[in-house]
Amino acid sequence: MVFWVASVAGLGIAYLFGSMPTGYLAGKRLKGIDLREHGSKSTGATNVLRTLGKWPALVVLLVDVLKGAGAIVFARWFYPWLNTLSSITPPTTPDPQTFVPWAVCLAGLAVLLGHSCSIWLNFTGGKSAATGLGVLLAMSWPVGLGAALVFCIALAIFRIVSLGSMLAALAAIGLICGLEQPLAYRLLVIAGGIYVIARHRTNIRRLLAGAEPRLGQSSLESKADSQI
Repeated sequence: MVFWVASVAGLGIAYLFGSMPTGYLAGKRLKGIDLREHGSKSTGATNVLRTLGKWPALVVLLVDVLKGAGAIVFARWFYPWLNTLSSITPPTTPDPQTFVPWAVCLAGLAVLLGHSCSIWLNFTGGKSAATGLGVLLAMSWPVGLGAALVFCIALAIFRIVSLGSMLAALAAIGLICGLEQPLAYRLLVIAGGIYVIARHRTNIRRLLAGAEPRLGQSSLESKADSQI
């Protein structure tokens, strides 16, 4: 019983990794504003870029990536370590070789949920794309690099961050299914990719309406362009 309680506590720690409100804190510290009341109302790096500038956005982006990577690194250390504690490990504990990938899978989902539904922000937050990239890089770096490459190419061509993020999520799903990876990792990337895309549903509506801002363009400018 203690083992399973400790396992759930580990997922709680992964959630707290993701829930650190990096963008919100940047807005409060640098301009005394709540990002949830400005721009896209997201606390992610893209809204930080439009509201605070490129250097704060770069810092927020890096920290958000590190949050995702940190949760996976923690899970890979914590659950094997937990299995070594004979004082709390019951005889029926699953073999670490089969249990750890599933624990990593759940930790990855927990950190994504933490970023988008932060306990410190009344369960609001960003769209989990940067944190998801950190998860991918720590879990399977070829998949992470492939997704990042797709994002960069899409951004260079279309200059629309949300479109690049969604294409990167789809690319990650394709890559994880095409490579030799544990079933748990595949399910994590599929579920996480769908979750990231679902978090962009308002962006999808704006894309279909031709009103999604391009990089360096305000939403008002984008709306005016769509009416020409």
